[in-house]
Amino acid sequence: MSKIKPSKGSPYARILGVGGYRPVRVVPNEVILETIDSSDEWIRSRSGIATRHWASPQETVAAMSVEASGKALAAAGIEPEKIGAVIVSTVSHFKQTPAVATEIAHRIGAGKPAAFDISAGCAGFGYGLTLAKGLIVEGSAEYVLVIGVERLSDLTDLEDRATAFLFGDGAGAVVVGPADEPGIGPTVWGSEGDKSETIKQTVPWDEYRSTDSAEKFPAITQEGQAVFRWAVFEMAKVAQQALDAAGITADDLDVFIPHQANMRIIDSMVKTLKLPEHVTVARDVETTGNTSAASIPLAMERLLATGAAKSGDTALVIGFGAGLVYAATVVTLP
Repeated sequence: MSKIKPSKGSPYARILGVGGYRPVRVVPNEVILETIDSSDEWIRSRSGIATRHWASPQETVAAMSVEASGKALAAAGIEPEKIGAVIVSTVSHFKQTPAVATEIAHRIGAGKPAAFDISAGCAGFGYGLTLAKGLIVEGSAEYVLVIGVERLSDLTDLEDRATAFLFGDGAGAVVVGPADEPGIGPTVWGSEGDKSETIKQTVPWDEYRSTDSAEKFPAITQEGQAVFRWAVFEMAKVAQQALDAAGITADDLDVFIPHQANMRIIDSMVKTLKLPEHVTVARDVETTGNTSAASIPLAMERLLATGAAKSGDTALVIGFGAGLVYAATVVTLP
């Protein structure tokens, strides 16, 4: 018989506050057109993107995360010292070790929480949210800070006509804490490694180190059509599974916050899921671009800040990207 005491966690968890940070510099499509043969009309029709934010040297992954975290903590009304774990999802922190989560935890004054990074691409926020829920229910932490942050401008090939216009920078953060009723539903997540070549870094770091210094810096590349088809057809199924797992239907939803990859993908998913007209759909991609792990919390923060969504609304969130990986769940908005 086990001698281990049962955990004393909360039976449920929910998002208590959200915060976002977008770099000061706004980059319109005209800047992108300086290095690729295209047009503003083509970029908008293919992606729905008009502008994106690019970080300055001072707007590091850690600095943007600290700003977003401060807003999330203030919105939640939670002191930094109460944070028991910091989870950061990013693919653009260039130090292999230590994890940037440890620096962020120190800079926000969180004391000595567990702190670690995860790499799950554009599904990273969903992965982090699921881990946070588990820590709270299991009793390892009372409050968890989940951050999605990217400086994808550092990994963008500005001469690649297929991707140069897609990516932006930013950070989004949420505070997750205990709840008296379910505030984060079951997560439907997974991976399809046989499609890992469809979104990838062009050159591994070790190969880059061994090549001539004039070699192009590694960048993110993708097979656009393959990714589009997968996202539209397969991710709509995952989104429906998340609704089923939460025990609700599309009619019960107030808000839909998909990964802000591409406006065409978002619109296609809305159609496939047959979302009612009353459901508010996040379309932050138009002015923020694709910020990978940061896109869902950034879109959530904007919807709440503008009044397009309100506290207590039921929202379906889904992230999907490199791996290929995905994660979808239903949450109650803070």
